[in-house]
Amino acid sequence: MEREERASLRRVAGLSTELADITEVEYRRLRLERVVLVGVWTEGDAEHAESSLAELARLAETAGSEVLDGLVQRRPRPDPATYVGSGKVKELRDVVISTGADTVICDGELSAGQLRQLEDKLKVKVIDRTALILDIFAQHASSKEGKAQVELAQLQYFLPRLRGWGEAMSRQAGGRAGGANGGVGTRGPGETKLETDRRRIHKRISKLRHELKAMSTIRSTKRGKREAQQVAGVAIAGYTNAGKSSLLNALTGAGVLVEDALFATLDPTTRRAETPDGRPYTLTDTVGFVRHLPHQLVEAFRSTLEEVTGADLLVHVVDGSEPQPHEQVAAVRTVVSEIAEEHGAPVPEELLVVNKVDQVDPTRIAELRQLLPGAVFVSAHSGEGIAELREIIADRLPRPDVFVDALVPYTRGELVARVHSEGDLVAEEHTAEGTHLRAKVRPDLAGALAPFTPAG
Repeated sequence: MEREERASLRRVAGLSTELADITEVEYRRLRLERVVLVGVWTEGDAEHAESSLAELARLAETAGSEVLDGLVQRRPRPDPATYVGSGKVKELRDVVISTGADTVICDGELSAGQLRQLEDKLKVKVIDRTALILDIFAQHASSKEGKAQVELAQLQYFLPRLRGWGEAMSRQAGGRAGGANGGVGTRGPGETKLETDRRRIHKRISKLRHELKAMSTIRSTKRGKREAQQVAGVAIAGYTNAGKSSLLNALTGAGVLVEDALFATLDPTTRRAETPDGRPYTLTDTVGFVRHLPHQLVEAFRSTLEEVTGADLLVHVVDGSEPQPHEQVAAVRTVVSEIAEEHGAPVPEELLVVNKVDQVDPTRIAELRQLLPGAVFVSAHSGEGIAELREIIADRLPRPDVFVDALVPYTRGELVARVHSEGDLVAEEHTAEGTHLRAKVRPDLAGALAPFTPAG
C-alpha cells in the first residue's frame, strides 16, 4: 500500500508557477527535474570517482529527477569559490544550455558562498549532495518521529545558507536610516528578514529537539523493557538498498516495505524472532547508510541509530551485486564507529551477510568470499542461505549463563515451560515432589526459580 501511494504521485509538465528568482531557492521545496551532475575527484582512482558519481545519479533518480549528463574534475581540493575551477564552470554552463537542464547537483557539500557563486554563473538552481539526500528523506519519512528528524536535519542544513540580502529581500530601516519620512513602524533599531528567519528557525529547531527527546525517551523505555527481560537484540544495518528490509521479511515475515530504491524505508522496525532452538530475540531494521552520510542526519537520527550500538549482534548486510562492495562496507563501518564513539558504547559484534547472491555469477561469489572472509552468502529473494543464517545468528547470540538446580512443584508448570523455551536444559527428572531441573537460564528466570532451589 505504501508503494502504491508513492507511485500514485506523478509530475505534470508545464504547470510550474515557481519564482524565477533563484536566490530564494532555500525558501521553497526542492524541485528536481532535469539535472546535470558534477563531481571533484580529489583522491583514489578514476573508477572510484565514477562510482561516486554513479551513486549520485541513483540518488537524483530516487528524488524524482532525470539525469542528463555528468562531469568529473580532477583537483587536489575543491575550489573554495566555485567548487570546480572557473574554466570548468564555463564548460558546465555550456552543458546546461545544450541539455536544457534546470538543476546542477554537486557531489559534495557546498558552502553558502559556493552555492551563490555557482548559481550566479550558471543561471540555474544548484544543490549539493547533502541537500539531495535530505530531500529524499523528506519524501520517504512517514512516522511522526521520522518527519521530525528530517525537518530538524533540513533546518540545521539551511540555517547557515540563508541568503538573498540586497536582491529579493528588503531591510526594514531603523534609526537614522528610517528618516523623517520613513513612516510609522520604520523607525527604531531595524531588522532584516534574514535575522527574522534565523530566529524562527532557531525556535523551530529547539521545539523539534524537545519533541525528539520525548520520543527518544519512549524508544529507550521500550528498549529498556526488552533489556530487563534479557531478550537478545540483533540490529540489521548496511548500505542503502542492500536488502535489509527484505532480509528482515525473510527472517521474520514482518511485511516491511521492500522497494528497489535508495532509502525506501527510514523508520526502524523491530520484530520478534526465535532461534531454531526456541530462544527469543528481536530483529531491528535500521535506516540505510551511504557514502558521506550528512552529519545533520546522523545527529537528527540519533535515537534511531542508538538501536545499532545497543544490539548484541550487528548483522551488516552487503549488496553482492555491487561492483565495489568493500567501499560500502567501509562507509557503514565508519558511521557505526562514529555513533558508538559518540554514545561511549562499544561497537557490537559484526556478522557480514552478502545478500542478492541470486543476481551474481559463481565466479564473482568466489571473489567475494576472498574479499569478505567470514561472510554469510544469502538471497532474501529466493531464500538461499536463510536457514544457515538463522543458525549462525543463534550461535552468535549470548546464551543463558546462570546455572540452577531446582525442584519445581507440578503446580508451577509454567516455570518448567520457560526453562524449556528460554534456557539451556542440562537434565530433567520427574519425581513424586515435582520436576527436578538442572539448566542454564537468564538472571530473571533464575530469580523466579530461586524459591525451589536447595538454598531457597
